[in-house]
Amino acid sequence: MKHVFIHGLESSGQGDKGRYFRERYPDMIIGDYTGSLQERMQTLYKRLEGESDLILVGSSYGGLMAAIFACEQETRVRKLVLLAPALSLPDFDPYLARHLPIPTAVFHGSGDEVVPPEPVRKIAEQVFLNLAYHRVDDDHSLHGTFSTMDWDALLEV
Repeated sequence: MKHVFIHGLESSGQGDKGRYFRERYPDMIIGDYTGSLQERMQTLYKRLEGESDLILVGSSYGGLMAAIFACEQETRVRKLVLLAPALSLPDFDPYLARHLPIPTAVFHGSGDEVVPPEPVRKIAEQVFLNLAYHRVDDDHSLHGTFSTMDWDALLEV
């Protein structure tokens, strides 16, 4: 089993979440993604080449990337943990007809002003058949929630 963290659009693997995971889960694959979505996805595919039994943690735009990867590589993904995933962007539209059985946990702050929670909830309920959706009293970055989450359970460690 491999753990992977995919950061958001304007973050990096050196951001708060990346540092958190690096300290607690030193074997986690944490990298930097830049450029267009296509360039970021190419980097992700290259980074995960030959890997399977993946638990993908994606934050915001990284949640979009993780969801796309899971749609395209369903047999390689064991679980998704999506933090305020940007699923409502048009980039995810080609995948809206998919019905993924992959266990998926979504955490979304009710005060998220970057990625509105309600459209994402509807999309997640439509696409992910094994969904645990959590609306939390927090912002887009989940500042108050992230470090209190049961990451050992979420990452199955």
